[in-house]
Amino acid sequence: MKDREFDLVVFGATGFTGRLVAEYLHLSGAAGVRWAIAGRSLDKLAKVRDELHLSQSVALLKADAGDAAALKALVARTRAVITTVGPYQLHGEPLATACAEGGTDYVDLCGEPLWMARMVEKLTPLAHKSGARIVFSCGFDSIPFDLGVVYLQAEAQARFGAPLPEVRGRVARVKGGVSGGTLASMMETIEAVRREPSLSKVMVNPFALTPGFKGPRQPADQGADFDEWADAWTGPFLMATINTKNVHRSNALRGHPWGQGFVYSEKLLTGKPGQGDKGRRKAAALARFTALQNLALGFRPTRALLRRFVLTQPGDGPGPSAREAGRYEVWFTGRSARGETLRAVVKGDRDPGYGSTCKLISEAALCLVQDVGREATPGGVWTPGSAMGLALVRRLQARGGLSFEIAA
Repeated sequence: MKDREFDLVVFGATGFTGRLVAEYLHLSGAAGVRWAIAGRSLDKLAKVRDELHLSQSVALLKADAGDAAALKALVARTRAVITTVGPYQLHGEPLATACAEGGTDYVDLCGEPLWMARMVEKLTPLAHKSGARIVFSCGFDSIPFDLGVVYLQAEAQARFGAPLPEVRGRVARVKGGVSGGTLASMMETIEAVRREPSLSKVMVNPFALTPGFKGPRQPADQGADFDEWADAWTGPFLMATINTKNVHRSNALRGHPWGQGFVYSEKLLTGKPGQGDKGRRKAAALARFTALQNLALGFRPTRALLRRFVLTQPGDGPGPSAREAGRYEVWFTGRSARGETLRAVVKGDRDPGYGSTCKLISEAALCLVQDVGREATPGGVWTPGSAMGLALVRRLQARGGLSFEIAA
């Protein structure tokens, strides 16, 4: 693998998020990394390279997301690929397949459970044979959540000598919206379920990404509930549908170190600890809004209007000041079998959809290339937590704008 021409290729570098990834790699000074940018148009790639003041040593590679032959040739030249070209259920399969067949590591921003479940089944035998590490969900969904649980469980093992049988993820603060790509992926998922209603079972199954294993009944993530561990009211959190599946897949891929009976839930705090009735009203309002939103999105005219007037268009997104002003904070609280409580707090220093995500996926790819050998993580279809675990926690603390701390 080390004799390949590049260590890393950014696929989709002319898109808004792909451009941010290229900019981050350039400004963060990915030391010693041989990298290139790829997309459909060499002219547009050249424009990105010029506007970002990238070195001329950053090569421009032409390949279309639907051109299997071009993608096969592309991945043969590099050790790893970052792809920001979604929705992945529309555009992702040819590249992921080429990487799995060609022994090339792959990271993406996918938060689409239907596609991921299908790709786990298809790509796992290919990746086992070739040695490729295929890692989905390397953005805001699901790195802070997946690694938050990994970090908390490692601390619990060190402090208590045993894992926590239940962990609750609670989003305490989020400033900055989800990306247009995330919303577009949601639209395509809704369309897929409309065409094939049986797929709704995958969406509601927290173990949809752990084929052959089904754990215990998990807490409901909809509705308004009072969380006594946080001493606050909670409502539904948009990304819980994918994050919970990835957390359970991490546990399964690691050999169930947290137990086969592990329970995980994820919700949004709607009030501060001890806030009482105000938090309850906000939680109830959020639950009603989420239910109405899901109902509205079930109608094709609503989705068409959102695509036309609301969704961020390709090449668009928040400016630097908005990205830098964003923040998020997530609490992960668990209780041991003896009743001991432990809480980890994960904080991100940029908006989740763009400013933080571009750093997360970049550092995940660099972690695979530079920090995690194939003896530790062989070929397969992985989650960030199972593939890189605490190695990625350390890298993100040092370079990626995330902090992981145990609350006093």
